[in-house]
Amino acid sequence: MAEAHDIDPTDGRDETGAERSDRNWTDILQELRVTQTGTQIISGFLLTVAFQQRFTQLPGYELVIYGVLVALAAASTLLGLSAVSLHRAQFRRHDKSRVVDIASRMLAVTVWVVAILAAGVVLFIFDFVFTLAAGIIAGVVALAAILVFIVLIPRSPRGPRAVGSEAKAQGSR
Repeated sequence: MAEAHDIDPTDGRDETGAERSDRNWTDILQELRVTQTGTQIISGFLLTVAFQQRFTQLPGYELVIYGVLVALAAASTLLGLSAVSLHRAQFRRHDKSRVVDIASRMLAVTVWVVAILAAGVVLFIFDFVFTLAAGIIAGVVALAAILVFIVLIPRSPRGPRAVGSEAKAQGSR
């Protein structure tokens, strides 16, 4: 039997490649659960909209926005399911690191689809309740927030880890 070695002795974890793949797969599943819950809530909302009396009175452009939102909701659901389906199809092949790599990419795309879906829903609701101009402004603000929270903060050299460390340091003073 081959001897198991720490895959990266510098990372502070004593784990083999297989253990790392298992941990990373578990992390991916947790992240998929978060995106799936958000998608289910948004999808449920979108499904109920079509059964409202005023739905038949929506102008053509709002129907287009609605259709795009339903397509994005379906796409995000399918992306999440495809990562799980990939695991089901590949798990006996003993190449979990490859499954983790592919699923990680799928999850990254899923996050973006859900983020765009959320911004689109904001646009749709503000347009429906107020005006198209209000919808566009709210949608742009939502997109700006997405860029800050999904792109800038995670990639910042002083990102969430540094912020959390500063808070701990201040709390211990």
